[in-house]
Amino acid sequence: MYAEFKSVDRIGLGAKSVCVPPCASDLLSEVLQDLRLSNAIYGRSELTAPWGIQVPFKEGVRFHFVAEGRCLMRSDGLKPVMMNKGDVVLLPHGSAHEIANDSVSRARPLAELEPTLVGNGTYRLTAGGGGERSLIVCCTIGFEGPTANPLLEMLPPIIHVRRDEIRDSYIATVLGLMAEEVQTQRIGGATIMARLADIILTHIVRTWVESAEAQLTGWLAAIKDPQVGRALAGIHRDPGAAWTLDSLAAIAGMSRSQFSRRFGKLLKVSPARYLAQWRMRLATAWIRNNFMTVAEAAARLGYESEASFSRAFKRSMGIPPSFVKRPAA
Repeated sequence: MYAEFKSVDRIGLGAKSVCVPPCASDLLSEVLQDLRLSNAIYGRSELTAPWGIQVPFKEGVRFHFVAEGRCLMRSDGLKPVMMNKGDVVLLPHGSAHEIANDSVSRARPLAELEPTLVGNGTYRLTAGGGGERSLIVCCTIGFEGPTANPLLEMLPPIIHVRRDEIRDSYIATVLGLMAEEVQTQRIGGATIMARLADIILTHIVRTWVESAEAQLTGWLAAIKDPQVGRALAGIHRDPGAAWTLDSLAAIAGMSRSQFSRRFGKLLKVSPARYLAQWRMRLATAWIRNNFMTVAEAAARLGYESEASFSRAFKRSMGIPPSFVKRPAA
């Protein structure tokens, strides 16, 4: 274990003073704050039975709010979810899915239904056969800057929050405001919608984290551990610091051997391996999103040179950083 950290230290990480959060909830708060949306598409779908919509995969996060009526959500390999008025469903990974008024209605591709653009990033859709009415508010979210968010990555494919499970009364008001705002074209509408979606997304994720469904496994269990969580908080706050097994164990208030055993039990990797993986995930996000050059990422993560960083990146990711695909211009 210590040999692994010696190899990390040889890349030339400069010594830094690190402010470590006093408790794991601080890092959870920071991770939630990191979910700052930028690009978003909002939709208001007025649907009458029978109706069905095929929604394709799209990178990012989606949620649907049933303002009126009900709908059934289906996604390959997952149990169908019946949503009633006031329910919200979050799809953290942008999975392809279908929504329909029941289990037998045929779903048509969203593009075929020809949604009408009514504002900046806002559309309206009217479809169906004239029966029971449903009003669905939809949002597809992209995030501000690069995203390498461990909490977002560990969320299940679908999170269903029923109306009676919404703990904070103001969320129902926020959802109602979104349903109203999406149908208007008033000045500042896009900004207001972004703030409302930010609140809703954070609330849904927080509700899931606090629920028994989260089951406290993996990264979430580790960050909630009163000792290992402090070390993880240090790594996430300052990934370019000269972390060693000794320094991480000291932050955790444990011996090196105790810390290594508990860290490995919770996260299934050694502290050194986790540190390396986290650095390279950050670097990949920075480079892919044109947030930093390879040289800038190397410096930010504490490497002495671009060459030493590139070697470490290839060891961890299997390709050199110059091969990371960037979005088309």
